[in-house]
Amino acid sequence: MQDPILVTGCARSGTSMTAGVIDLCGAWGGKLTGALPHNRRGQFENSVIRNHIIKPYLRSMNCDPLGQKPLPDVNNLTPFPTLRKQVVDVMKTQDYEGGSWYYKGAKMCLMWPIWAEAFPGAKWIIVRRDDEAIINSCLRTGFMRRYNTIDGWQYWIDQHKKRFQEMHEAGLVIREAWPTKMVQGDFTEMQEIIDWLGLRWNDAGVRDFISPALWSEMKRRQKHAESDRTGS
Repeated sequence: MQDPILVTGCARSGTSMTAGVIDLCGAWGGKLTGALPHNRRGQFENSVIRNHIIKPYLRSMNCDPLGQKPLPDVNNLTPFPTLRKQVVDVMKTQDYEGGSWYYKGAKMCLMWPIWAEAFPGAKWIIVRRDDEAIINSCLRTGFMRRYNTIDGWQYWIDQHKKRFQEMHEAGLVIREAWPTKMVQGDFTEMQEIIDWLGLRWNDAGVRDFISPALWSEMKRRQKHAESDRTGS
């Protein structure tokens, strides 16, 4: 079984949007979590891997299973020699039939060394978004509850950025994606990433998925949240 495409980044940065495009362009993710109020197009995350592999591992180190606080120490991770087998077994039980496959998980970057060891040939996508936009999204999203201040969430984002830098320095095979470019109508970067992944660009499907009405509503809610905080 070939190594996967691994999609990660700060929560609320567009990892689901990015994984959704990868899915539409031909990679296989298994049985995926569906739409939720905070991800109306779907999460595109394999819930069995998340709930039965990732979260128990984080709990075993007394870390937050939501990946918020406390975070794991990447220099003191508990070894996980069966990670590859466990993930591959999930995919096989979910009827994987060969070809490109992916796992999307924002928490992967917080424990990247064990994933790099399990899948040394993986292609990584690190999803990026402006810090202020992530903070605004965290402050209005119910399950993002470990911090309630701008400074708290900025610290959390900075911890993720440190891990992104470590991943680059470790020589992992990485491309960074800024999915807000697609919301603004520029698909060039994502088309290049899809080509790099060896997938086929699904122009009609992607453009329908990046619905202008949906993302306009997202931006409207963000602006409303900013006004509430500033009193303007």
